[in-house]
Amino acid sequence: MAKQRKPNVFKISNEEVLRLSNAFTYPFPKYTTQIINLANGNAQGTVPRVVGQLTDFIQEFDGQTLEEWIAWYDNKMPNAIEIATEKAYDMVVKMREVSLLIDKDMVRHWVKDLVYNKTFCGLKVQQAILSYVAGVAGQEWRLATKAEEAKNIDGYIGEVAVQIKSSTYKLEKRLNHEIDIPIIYYEKKSTGLEIELDGFDITLF
Repeated sequence: MAKQRKPNVFKISNEEVLRLSNAFTYPFPKYTTQIINLANGNAQGTVPRVVGQLTDFIQEFDGQTLEEWIAWYDNKMPNAIEIATEKAYDMVVKMREVSLLIDKDMVRHWVKDLVYNKTFCGLKVQQAILSYVAGVAGQEWRLATKAEEAKNIDGYIGEVAVQIKSSTYKLEKRLNHEIDIPIIYYEKKSTGLEIELDGFDITLF
């Protein structure tokens, strides 16, 4: 049975928003914006220190039309567009050069790294965290048995039972029951894992 749309709920596409705002349309060939977005993200061409805090600027702007906004912005940040363009384009050039190094074997290696390595390591953070903390503490470690998992134990560092939780659990912990064993919180960052020990002092081992 087809899902019925609520009579007072409407969707406006991004393209329609641009049209209704009388915004310029640029002839971007297919896939080019994805490459520019990636290059710009690496180059940080449009971060606030380059183009300003746009969400604040649009609140300061008291005009009505796109033309007024362009004039207002260019007066506020006279060189920002060119600086951002140079940063992003320089990275596009670098990416164009290294793209010539990519062959089918490299793509296969990338797929294997994603499917085998990153997926396994991403899902098996408990093992990595236990191993790391135990190494710092100079202790042995092991994962919990099924029976121990039923008691909310994820593993042991030496003789100490610990739980391993995402940092988002801190709020849940306050709202729900207290856990009476030490917790190792972790947060995934772009560069790896950030961990925090709660309930025990690693120097006591």
